[in-house]
Amino acid sequence: MKQTAICLLTLLLTLIPSRAAETLPAEISDETYWKMISEFSEPEGQYAFQVVTSNETAYQTVLPELTRSVPAGGAYIGVGPEQNFTYIAALRPRIAFIVDIRRDMMLEHLMYKAVFELSADRVDFVSNLFSRPRPPELTDESSVNVIFRAYAGAKADPALAEENLKRILTRLTGERKFGLSLTDERRIRAIYLLFVREGVINFMSSIESPGYTALMTATDGAGRNWSFLATTENYDRVRAMHRKNLIVPLVGDFAGTRALRMAGQYVRDHGAVVNVFYASNVEDYIEHMWPAFVRNMASLPVTETSTLIRLSLRSGRFQPWLSSIGGFVRTAGIQ
Repeated sequence: MKQTAICLLTLLLTLIPSRAAETLPAEISDETYWKMISEFSEPEGQYAFQVVTSNETAYQTVLPELTRSVPAGGAYIGVGPEQNFTYIAALRPRIAFIVDIRRDMMLEHLMYKAVFELSADRVDFVSNLFSRPRPPELTDESSVNVIFRAYAGAKADPALAEENLKRILTRLTGERKFGLSLTDERRIRAIYLLFVREGVINFMSSIESPGYTALMTATDGAGRNWSFLATTENYDRVRAMHRKNLIVPLVGDFAGTRALRMAGQYVRDHGAVVNVFYASNVEDYIEHMWPAFVRNMASLPVTETSTLIRLSLRSGRFQPWLSSIGGFVRTAGIQ
């Protein structure tokens, strides 16, 4: 018992100064933000499938446990498209890094960033993302189900789509002054027009997507919808982080040499820890690079509550589960 108490005290003495010294910024300048994206990112890699929206309808099921066991603050690391916004809204990190091997996913997140910044509320967000005129009966108080029912029958407006694309690119390159290439701008245009063409019900251009309505009206299995469009509070939290450049999309391989390590080092340099790492089912694709992935995970600053959200097609059900990051690294046994 005495030894246990000493170990616990030692752990607390280790963690308390780290938390007390946390210096994660309240806002990142445009210049620094673009520098982080450029310097932390790796060359883009290949992925066999086109993913534009999530295909994980059960992604919210881990949130009741996560919100009980993981403290707010610190850093969040994730992969993939919009499900990250829901995790961010619920878990309330100070900063978030979204690391994906596809440059198109980084560009999609910059497109999302502009749409968030240009949309005062959830109704505007759906209008601007899909280029559908805002239904006059909707207000900021409308439920997410009512919002998507209203947009279900709305047709895309080509003129509005062109206007929105101009606003998005002006926001990113003219106002924020991010150094996007002409190729990047063309790719953002193509990604945005997928949303315009697909609409809110189906999304055939993204593998196994259930469509945006299903994703945004899903629940945690116990009746609660945690999506970033479920409430004004959730939406405003994510929008505020975008406006302050605190959601940083990176091009990177989980087993690569730069993106995860530099994001982790940034968090460490600011006296903070990675509280949540959402890995989706990336583990299914990197077995041949497993030691490098584990070493990258081991390089992250964590505590005993830092948690990994995992998923695997091999589990027989597309259901996420949670692991301690420290426990995952220890179990892997990679030196």
